[in-house]
Amino acid sequence: MKVISVVGARPQLVKLAPIAAAMTRAGQEHLVVHTGQHYDAEMSDVFFSGLGIPAPDIHLGVGSGSHGAQTGTMLSALDPIFDKERPDWVLVYGDTNSTIAAALAAVKLHVPVAHLEAGLRSFNRRMPEEHNRVLTDHAADLLLAPTQVAMDHLAREGLAERSRLVGDVMVDVCLQVRDQVLAGNVAVTGLPEGVDPAAPYLVATLHRPDNTDDPARLTAILDALAALPVPVALLAHPRLVNRAAAHGFDLARGSLHVGRPLPYGELVAAVVGSAGVVTDSGGLQKEAFLLGKPCTTIRPETEWVETLEGGWNVLAPDPHLLPDWTAVATRPAPTVDIGRPYGDGHAADEVVRVLAETSGSQEA
Repeated sequence: MKVISVVGARPQLVKLAPIAAAMTRAGQEHLVVHTGQHYDAEMSDVFFSGLGIPAPDIHLGVGSGSHGAQTGTMLSALDPIFDKERPDWVLVYGDTNSTIAAALAAVKLHVPVAHLEAGLRSFNRRMPEEHNRVLTDHAADLLLAPTQVAMDHLAREGLAERSRLVGDVMVDVCLQVRDQVLAGNVAVTGLPEGVDPAAPYLVATLHRPDNTDDPARLTAILDALAALPVPVALLAHPRLVNRAAAHGFDLARGSLHVGRPLPYGELVAAVVGSAGVVTDSGGLQKEAFLLGKPCTTIRPETEWVETLEGGWNVLAPDPHLLPDWTAVATRPAPTVDIGRPYGDGHAADEVVRVLAETSGSQEA
């Protein structure tokens, strides 16, 4: 079986790590195409070295641009690759422009497409990611769902026959890295200056357009974070840095201490050592949940509804308007057991098994 994985953004690289390892264990042919959607080394290259992912076989170097321009450039670049290689599967990950571009390029060439992390829904049509994930699910031949909730979404959309429950590959890598952190093999070395890893602190990230593009909203969110009574390690995504510069203000204020995005191992170590997380990232919400840390999500909804159970994750779309914002963001961890809604940490092997089992049953 030949599989081409198409990735391009930070969360996809984390998911690629256990898949690449599982492909090797199973003796399957696996090519990696990196679109270059995240072209910043701290958002891309560091993950290949830090997570032991094989170097990309092909790097498209697409870089930044509008959604349409970026997706179109990927489409034209992927066409000849898929036509030449004719894999048994093009495996796409998540909900980025790289995801939808690879899915469209493959289906137009009648190359089977498998979508990892299928069935997630925010039901917020303002999010570009929501359109990407829905369109990819309806185009793909095999839908690899992480949770029963995702399976239910797919069934309601008439996609049950194409769907398989495989678990969440993010659990595989998150728990492995957590164990390395707890064993003392991974340390926090990249926290912003002024944040003492031995004292209580929060980890924060912001990058979604709804939170960063409106200067009044972004300022209000940052002011709310800055007023918290504990240091906040703001790991600044390039989009946030660029928007702040365009708006003409500094990110650092009050309790906010600004640093760079961390390699995945250091990010897990930072969360393990923290008192909690504040974010608008889907991946970091789930990682906080898996690592037993309370998360406050600056969004009106989440795709990972399981994290809301027991108060592990709380939605706070307008933190500056909440009278109890400080209590929410600095609340202690719940005592409710998180269970295993995302699987047992062996999802990648199940993904490879399902791909091999269904290989050849699709129209070539």
